[in-house]
Amino acid sequence: MVAVGTIVWLSSELMFFAGLFAVYFQLRSVRTELWAQQTEKLNLTFASINCLVLVVSSVWCQLGVWKAERGQKARTGSLLDIKHWGMREWYVLTYLFGAFFIAGQVMEYSELVQENVTLSSDAYGSVFYMATGFHGMHVTGGLIAFLLIIARTFTTRRYTHANATGAVVTSYYWHFVDVVWIALFATIYLLR
Repeated sequence: MVAVGTIVWLSSELMFFAGLFAVYFQLRSVRTELWAQQTEKLNLTFASINCLVLVVSSVWCQLGVWKAERGQKARTGSLLDIKHWGMREWYVLTYLFGAFFIAGQVMEYSELVQENVTLSSDAYGSVFYMATGFHGMHVTGGLIAFLLIIARTFTTRRYTHANATGAVVTSYYWHFVDVVWIALFATIYLLR
């Protein structure tokens, strides 16, 4: 039931982001000169690297899910023996990549503010910060969920199927956030 509830909730989140995409494309269609001017200020190379970091974090997350489903909450070998990592280690790595992504967004925002692209500067700034900002808040929510799942591995002696459900549901959310970012990245950075 938890998985079904999560999928229903993610469907509502999808509608929320669909609305943000609609606003983006509507404003872009009526302010083409503004979009041409403002998109030149985006750092495509940096954004591409940051995008890759978030996408790779989904791979680490899925490796953690597979370990959780097998009941392996933590590593059984040394820290450098990746083949014997458990869900905890893969989720810590996912968390680190997600935190790196958020730090990258903060850096990008700082650079754009110096270029006078702000939330209140114009329609482009408003929709850019709304779309990427709401996504960043969702990533931050996912990072908090990862911390809770990781903490749970320290409080349980035996990692059961019921415990693994939380890890699996968190992965649904994380993969959703990644797919939304790929769509946002293509829309904002590639469709100039």
